[in-house]
Amino acid sequence: MASFIRRIKRFTVDAEALTGSDAGEVLKAHTNNTGSMLGLLRPGATALLSPAANPDRKLKYTLEGLDLAGTMVGVNTLTPNRMLYRAWETGAIPELDGYDHFRKEAKVGQSRLDAFLSGERGDLWVECKNVTMVEDCVACFPDAVTERGQKHLRELMALAETGARVALFFLIQRPDGDCFGPADVVDPVYAELFYEAMDKGVEAWPYVAHVDEYGITLGRRLSVVMP
Repeated sequence: MASFIRRIKRFTVDAEALTGSDAGEVLKAHTNNTGSMLGLLRPGATALLSPAANPDRKLKYTLEGLDLAGTMVGVNTLTPNRMLYRAWETGAIPELDGYDHFRKEAKVGQSRLDAFLSGERGDLWVECKNVTMVEDCVACFPDAVTERGQKHLRELMALAETGARVALFFLIQRPDGDCFGPADVVDPVYAELFYEAMDKGVEAWPYVAHVDEYGITLGRRLSVVMP
């Protein structure tokens, strides 16, 4: 555990170690979250760090979560992909039943989507997104304008128009949202494309994740706020 100090670069944060042999030392940790992490980057907030699997990596730790009013919010954007795969293995997400094969980083057109599944139910394409923002009990994505996210929505709509089953898996790494909706105040273009995608058959699966120093567990599915 550590105490968050500052974000010094897009992919680097400073945090003071609170426990272990590094206690009192300022650690530089990698963050793969390119969003704003709106409301989370507060000096003094408890930060959850994990040691890098590669001992030769320049930044020896990865930022996994930040405390917000006593609740740990997961900020690692690789977690949704890992959770989706684990949920498929264990049958934790009913929407994935009936698919026998799972391919990560599946190429489609000029891009790659996070997962392609196949089986007795046909084919399924899934793009994963990490959610860290909740406003007025609504879990929202994105927390910054995302041209990449807009591109993904257009690609998913194009796939859906071919008759393929297509879905967005939103992993909400905090427990205080009662429902899910696109953050139209942050990125109105994304919000408009999101609802257009739903009209064209793209599915939205918003699931809550519970994060603590011992791990991450999958919780309930939230409803989607309709315009």
